[in-house]
Amino acid sequence: MKKLKAYFCRLLAVLALLTLAGCGKSDTGASGAGTSTAVPASGSLTLGVAFETLQTEYWVAGYEAIKAEAAARGFKVVEAVADNDANRQFEQVRSFITRRVDGIILVPKDASTCLPMIKAANAASIPIVLFNRPAAKSEAKSVAVVADNFALTRTTVDYLIGQAKATGGKRKAMVLIGDLGDINAVGRRDGFDAAVKAAGDSLEVVARVPTEWNQEKAQAGVVNALQANPDISFIFTSSDFLLPGIVSALKGAGKYHRVGEAGHVVLGGFDGDATAWQMLKEGYLDATGVQDVYFEAKQSVQAIVDLRAGKPVAEVILDPGFVIHQGNAKEKAAQMWGANVKRK
Repeated sequence: MKKLKAYFCRLLAVLALLTLAGCGKSDTGASGAGTSTAVPASGSLTLGVAFETLQTEYWVAGYEAIKAEAAARGFKVVEAVADNDANRQFEQVRSFITRRVDGIILVPKDASTCLPMIKAANAASIPIVLFNRPAAKSEAKSVAVVADNFALTRTTVDYLIGQAKATGGKRKAMVLIGDLGDINAVGRRDGFDAAVKAAGDSLEVVARVPTEWNQEKAQAGVVNALQANPDISFIFTSSDFLLPGIVSALKGAGKYHRVGEAGHVVLGGFDGDATAWQMLKEGYLDATGVQDVYFEAKQSVQAIVDLRAGKPVAEVILDPGFVIHQGNAKEKAAQMWGANVKRK
C-alpha cells in the first residue's frame, strides 16, 4: 500500500511539472505579457483592395497590376469598387476591418472623404496605403504611392514647348484642367503653369478648360475654346482619358493633323493610356507623361509588407514616371501600361 501511494505521489509530481512547463511555453514572437504578436507568414496575407471607380483604363490597369503583384507574392485579395460613392467605400473599408485583412490598398474619391477610412484602419492597427491619390494632411496615418504630378507634367510640357519652338513663331495654347478636388489635378495644373512661365512669350494660354474629369464637359469646353480662338495650335490635357473628346473637337474644326503635317496642333497629355499609345503610333500625339502603374502597384504592396514588419516607410512614395514621345516610343513601349492594355 505504501509503495502504491508513493507511485501515485511521484506520478502527480511529474504531471505537475509538465503542466508548469506548458504554462511557461510561449509562441514565437510573443510579447512580454504572454499574448502572441506573431505576424502571419507573408504567403498567408490577405489584402483589401478598394477602388473608388474603374471608369478609366488607368484605374483598371492599376487594379489588375495590384492583383497581379499580390498573386506573385502568394497573397490573397478581397476586392471592392465603390462606383463613385464615398459612403459606400467607407462601408467597404469597414467590412475589410471586420474581416481582419492584413492590409488595405485604397483609391479614394478625394483627399478628404478617405480620412475617416484611414482613421478606422489606424484604430484597428491595419496598415493602409493610398494608391495614386493621397489624403489631405491630418493626424491619420497612411502611406501614399503617387505619381510626381508636378514634375512629370512640367517635364512633359517642357518637351511639347520645345517641339513648338522648333517650328518657330508664338503659339496660342489650351489646357484641360482636372477636378481640382483631386490633388493630382492640382499638381498637373501647377506643373503646366510652371513650364509655361519658363517658356516666356513663346506660348500664350488663351483657354483654360475645367473638366471635373468628365469627358462630355471636356469636349464641350474644347469645342467652345476652338470656336473662340480658332488659331489655337497647342493643347495639353491633364489626363489622356479626355483625348477622345479633344480629337472629336479637332476633327470638327478641321485641325486634326499628324505631327509634321501642315496645320498640326501640338498635342500632349498625362497618364499613358491605350488611346495615347494608339495616337502615338498613328502620329497624331506629340507626347504624354506616363504614370508607371507597375512601379506604383509593386510599391503599394511592398509598403503593406514593410509596415507590418515594423520597417520605416515614407509617407509619400513618388513615381517619377517618364515622357514618351515620337522619338522614343518603340524604346519605351514595354514600360507604358497603355501599350499593354488588351481592349475587348
